[in-house]
Amino acid sequence: MYQKHYGLRELPFTLTPNTSFYCDLEGHRSALEVLLTALETGEGFIKVVGEVGTGKTLLCRKLLNELPDQFVSAYIPNPHLTPDELRSQIGRELQIDTAELDNQQLLTQAIQQRLMDINKDGKTVVIVLDEAQALPSDSLEALRLISNLETETRKLLHIVLFGQPELNERLAQREHRQLRQRIAFSYNLKAMTMHELAHYISHRLYVAGYKGPPIFSGRVVQQLHEASRGIPRLANVLCHKVLLLCYGEGVYAVTPKQVRAAVADTEDVELARSRWGWVAAACIIVIAAVVGLSYYQGWLTGYLR
Repeated sequence: MYQKHYGLRELPFTLTPNTSFYCDLEGHRSALEVLLTALETGEGFIKVVGEVGTGKTLLCRKLLNELPDQFVSAYIPNPHLTPDELRSQIGRELQIDTAELDNQQLLTQAIQQRLMDINKDGKTVVIVLDEAQALPSDSLEALRLISNLETETRKLLHIVLFGQPELNERLAQREHRQLRQRIAFSYNLKAMTMHELAHYISHRLYVAGYKGPPIFSGRVVQQLHEASRGIPRLANVLCHKVLLLCYGEGVYAVTPKQVRAAVADTEDVELARSRWGWVAAACIIVIAAVVGLSYYQGWLTGYLR
């Protein structure tokens, strides 16, 4: 592939949420600060919402890597679980032998005891759920009930929800008003600005081992930002494709031509020129139709003599 072409150790624009490629974007940095501050102050529920592809999973993994020593984490990457499955998954993450427990009541008691034991060691459990918008309603309620486990002075666990905007819609429903009121901190991830995208591209190339002259011009970055709308996942897809095209053509610097080709080959991206091209064509057709109709009805006869 293009690794050797550009002298790279690894591919810089894969879709795997690899924390070694974490870029300290303003939005991600602020979200991480909010998360760590909320956990340090002992709050219960914390929510991070972002559109598809804005880097929630990468931020989630970064949080798990950055947690101070006084926290014990339980990571639930796929929360599309029934209440029983959710409790069992949390139990396993907390190193509870769930196979020995016959029913959910015993499992809940075991989780509570494990939380208290961890609390006696001066630590607190953090349950982190990715793709939280996929949680069934009864599982959301089960999660709220689990959050009730506490001592007289402090919570025994914190819960962090990462999800798409649909999570806000779910929590806005009346049946989840009790859980909604327990969310002490929330953060909305935004797409990258054009300046951030330029930094993001440069950072990922550097981490991958690139040491040559600039590959992406300002014009190219502008096109990539316009097409991707500043969404990291879409930007990765486009950057990967333009580097493939450059490799295939035996060139190094990316040009607008390669960007247009990559955009034409990618779902959910679009350049303004292609949009306005269709608009202009439609306008020409409409104008031609109006002129033809006017001439046919004699409206323009006086002007054409």
